[in-house]
Amino acid sequence: MLTHLSLKQFAVVSAAELTFGPGLTVISGETGAGKSLLVDALGLLSGLRADSGVVRHGAQRAELVADFSLDDAPLALAWLRENELDQTDEDSDEGVRPPEAACQIRRVIRADGGSRTWINGRPVTLAQLTQLTAYLVEIHGQHEHQALLSKPSQLALLDAYGRTDAQRSVVVGAAQAWNALLRERDTLSAAGDVTDRIAWLEHQHGELERETLDPESIAKLQSDHRRQGHASDLIAACESAFAQLGGDDGPSLSRSLQQVRGELQRVSAHEPRLLEVDGMLDNAAIQLDEALAQLDRVRSDLDLDPSAFETLERRLGRIHELARKHRVAPEQLAGQRDAIAAELETLRGAGERLLKLDTEIDAAREAWRAAAATLGAARRKAAESLSASTTALIAELGMGGGRFDIAIEPQDGDRPDPNGSERVEFLVAANPGQPARALRKVASGGELSRISLAIEVAALGLDAVPTMVFDEVDSGIGGGVAEIVGQKLRALGAKRQVLCVTHLPQVAAQGHGHYRVSKAANEGVTQSAVASLDAKQREEELARMLGGVELTREARAAAKRLLSDVV
Repeated sequence: MLTHLSLKQFAVVSAAELTFGPGLTVISGETGAGKSLLVDALGLLSGLRADSGVVRHGAQRAELVADFSLDDAPLALAWLRENELDQTDEDSDEGVRPPEAACQIRRVIRADGGSRTWINGRPVTLAQLTQLTAYLVEIHGQHEHQALLSKPSQLALLDAYGRTDAQRSVVVGAAQAWNALLRERDTLSAAGDVTDRIAWLEHQHGELERETLDPESIAKLQSDHRRQGHASDLIAACESAFAQLGGDDGPSLSRSLQQVRGELQRVSAHEPRLLEVDGMLDNAAIQLDEALAQLDRVRSDLDLDPSAFETLERRLGRIHELARKHRVAPEQLAGQRDAIAAELETLRGAGERLLKLDTEIDAAREAWRAAAATLGAARRKAAESLSASTTALIAELGMGGGRFDIAIEPQDGDRPDPNGSERVEFLVAANPGQPARALRKVASGGELSRISLAIEVAALGLDAVPTMVFDEVDSGIGGGVAEIVGQKLRALGAKRQVLCVTHLPQVAAQGHGHYRVSKAANEGVTQSAVASLDAKQREEELARMLGGVELTREARAAAKRLLSDVV
């Protein structure tokens, strides 16, 4: 849902700040005041190309900012997370945690025609902006960028209306399974004759199999090699240490320690604290004995054996040679051996697998056809219902005799498509006796806007986009039809956030919120201003829309009556 819109130096608007809530928000104002500029701003924030003409005269750049709450836009939030553009703690001021589901879009358009765009403070391309805002805003009006003019959006709306999620999921899964099998067959076919490859891999695998390559064994081999290589130094060090600590010939630390203990024990009767020292030396003697025992064991394990060293040298050399050959670390050779074994297994069964794949691909295609047929039947049923409902609403909206149809056309080709086996096209006949034409070719902007409104109301706002914008939806109508248009917009506002630019009081009276756009000349320069209206100001604005420049008592009474009649 759109929560805030900021405009600076945009066209005839110097600065404007608008806050939006749920339901229907109407925007009114005198002709030429710039009501549709708000729609144009949202269009630019949705990815439309911009030119320097949107920059206010005399300014260097125009700046547009829109804030959205994403509580009702899970697809937009998922897109932001996938593209790493979602809000994080780093995006907020120090000590202020950002909202869990919010998004800010900012676009700056320079007077030289260039522009830059940011999503949550990070620069993005127009393509990325368009992708995101397709999940946030639909604009229905007199411009080509309406979402409902695209066939993919029409198909998505029909699927939402028909609640075909389950059937479509089966079709998507069947198409993905077919594609995966096709890729596997292409990979195996591209390999061609694999006899030489198999022979080469078998030779490599045999070399690796002859060695013990698990990381623990390699680590032990390296340790044994180092120990054997330094055996003479180790033996000398152990014998020297043993002689100094407890040797029988000459002085040693063990005998010195025993002498010290004996001397202290003879005089300890005169100083009891020496008994504590003796206890400490006793513990030291125990540790010394354990150290001597360990030294003896280490020395016993050491042996100068040139042949053993050569054997270790050869084994380690083969390991390093294999590692260089396969361009991996020695510890990764076991993984390389297993990967070669897996490839061998695949290649040995390639011919047999290819024969099976043809059968599996045909079966997967048939599974997709069956799933697509089920989805197609659900779509045709939904199309019939949506066409009837929309046609009835078109008549209510002042286009009596008009007709809305949904053409479902088979898709060319036999390649499984995750979207199903058909394409849809929304068709409209605006007047009796006219042939139905594609919705995107309807000439009248007002008719197009009303038809879009009828479709959305008939579909009960079931498409996933949370914010819908209608520009001049009431063009060319009046009286009772205008009141019906307002009621339909308000009903749609119960399902989605709706923004509507209007010049009819019957429509404006239905809004949950109301903005008025006005213009004035300041030092010869025309400027537009946007103001939020309270209850009294709304009554005055409706009276102006009813009676013109002069606000009569009758106009005010009629305005009050319009507001009181809103359900």
